[in-house]
Amino acid sequence: MSRFVLAAAVLLVGGSAFAADESPLPPQNARKLSEIIAKVEQRDDFRYVDEVAWDSGAYTVTYYTTDKAKVEITYDPVTAEPK
Repeated sequence: MSRFVLAAAVLLVGGSAFAADESPLPPQNARKLSEIIAKVEQRDDFRYVDEVAWDSGAYTVTYYTTDKAKVEITYDPVTAEPK
């Protein structure tokens, strides 16, 4: 029984530390992520989205063009415009 209690305590402590490290959520009035991705997909020479990250209050979208260039753009979540 003591192993179970110890394991549960480790999970609770570790879980609390993990939750404190997470970035805040997008604001209530944020645009849908799908709207931002749609804007990216309409850019000239767009080929595919590689990654989307939420950090420091903004979305960072990484995509590649038809000539294999890597492009990274940071978008404001409320206006859906590049920062």
